Amino acid sequence: MSLLEDKTPKRTPISELGEFGLIEHLTKNISIQNASTIKGVGDDCAVIDSGDSFSLVTTDMLVEGVHFDLTYTPLKHLGYKSVVVNLSDIYAMNGVAKQITVSIALSNRFPLEAVEELYEGIHLACKNYNVDLIGGDTTSSTSGLCISITAIGEASKEDVAYRSGAKEHDLIVVSGDLGSAYLGLQILNREKQVFEANPSMQPELGNKDYILQRQLKPEARKDVVELLKSKTIVPSSMIDVSDGLSSEILHLCKNSNVGCAIYEDKLPIDFSAISTAEELNLNAATCALNGGEDYELLFTISQEHYENIKNDPNLTVIGHITDQSSGTVFVTKDDNHQPLTAQGWNSIS
Repeated sequence: MSLLEDKTPKRTPISELGEFGLIEHLTKNISIQNASTIKGVGDDCAVIDSGDSFSLVTTDMLVEGVHFDLTYTPLKHLGYKSVVVNLSDIYAMNGVAKQITVSIALSNRFPLEAVEELYEGIHLACKNYNVDLIGGDTTSSTSGLCISITAIGEASKEDVAYRSGAKEHDLIVVSGDLGSAYLGLQILNREKQVFEANPSMQPELGNKDYILQRQLKPEARKDVVELLKSKTIVPSSMIDVSDGLSSEILHLCKNSNVGCAIYEDKLPIDFSAISTAEELNLNAATCALNGGEDYELLFTISQEHYENIKNDPNLTVIGHITDQSSGTVFVTKDDNHQPLTAQGWNSIS
């Protein structure tokens, strides 16, 4: 081996680690310097002791060509969604969102009117969720649009929910329905390909309003946090479903040092999602497990709270927490037990 070869630096492709592996690699040596930092990296939000309560801080970045396609994403919808995906992290800590900052980088292909349309969506989300836009930054970009939003919220010290509190025998609960956003994306991509092949063709979007809305204009589940509070239920663990149910439940299990059993026949899937999956020759349960971008809340509660939630149409018990040695298991409709694996959205490829 030559001296030149000896000095060649190692080059590890980021794709070998994936998004979560990269985050873990970059943050493994972080040490906390301030006593007010209660929780740093590793949950939906950072948690800071503000005296009587905890402050919650989260940030997320949306990049054109990676997280959104302006071929079929209206800028107003994009502005709205970019706020919602950040507020969802606040609610995933059982908190209340209060403020956001917005930073954007854009190329010269965007006129003022386009930026105004983007901000119409941002302002609408702030109004709907009672959140203040308090600052941010703008800069130029040599290619495309990039949006970075930081959301700030608060939670009482008794109510804050982490990913790490799930206990054996806890019930696993999810809000809303799963898989619709992913299937909406599949329809949009299908129609984009049809348009590119023949621009005179009209899109076939009949009966797809719900799943398209779930993709283009999702809502964060502030109402679920309010519902739990009204029932005096504090989740033992909590996370939002942004990267797919399977990925999120594995996060809860890893952080809580537990296992789980998830049941296929309990997964809440909207009828329009089921019919679209059949149309596209996809398995609806697989879409619900791995699709991502649902922005529902996934949480665990003690069995003693079951009576308080069992009849609520917004909440579905989909499984239970087991001991760590039992592993993470997906139970199919025919009672076949399979290892639950993370196949959800990964923005680094």
